[in-house]
Amino acid sequence: MIDINDLKFDANGLIPAIVVDAETGDVLMLAYMNRESLHLSIDEGTTCFWSRSRRELWRKGATSGNVQHIINIKTDCDKDALTVTVKKEGPACHTGEDSCFHETVHETAPMPIAIQSLYNLIVERKLYRKPGSYTTYLFDKGVDKMLKKIGEEATEVVIAGKSGVKADAIYEISDLVYHVLVLMAEMHISPADIQKELSNRHNAPEKEES
Repeated sequence: MIDINDLKFDANGLIPAIVVDAETGDVLMLAYMNRESLHLSIDEGTTCFWSRSRRELWRKGATSGNVQHIINIKTDCDKDALTVTVKKEGPACHTGEDSCFHETVHETAPMPIAIQSLYNLIVERKLYRKPGSYTTYLFDKGVDKMLKKIGEEATEVVIAGKSGVKADAIYEISDLVYHVLVLMAEMHISPADIQKELSNRHNAPEKEES
């Protein structure tokens, strides 16, 4: 824990605050805080910023109802920027989008990822909890939250399967696989364990019909 007085506000008395969704790890918005709005945010437990255009305090959600409940506030190594991890009520953007960062400027083709590589990354998140990471959030919440998400994602797979739309099915199956891998990491079950079980089933002699 550091003292607010150790933070480096700019010449206008402001410090940038990057708001992050606690559940998804997505960046929701970039705003600015002065000392007063930072103190209010800490005291009230919800985000309060300084509006540079209106030159006044701005409590997020005061008029829209899209309040952001603060989980934690961290600063970078230079102490001149903040991340504010929140649990949000409603969209962060005035356009109605979940995040203000929804317009793509550039995107490269994604690198292919193997199941084992994804599993390794998930295990790493379990050991070294990265703040703001959705995987970290799942491990912090525990098995019950993981099982609830697996149930929800399995239902989405069923719906996508019934729709017959391949792209939707691929998307929902990917979500289900990810959440199952998180549960596996929690229970110390490796992809190799599953592969071995499937191999045993495949190589098992078929039962004769009576």
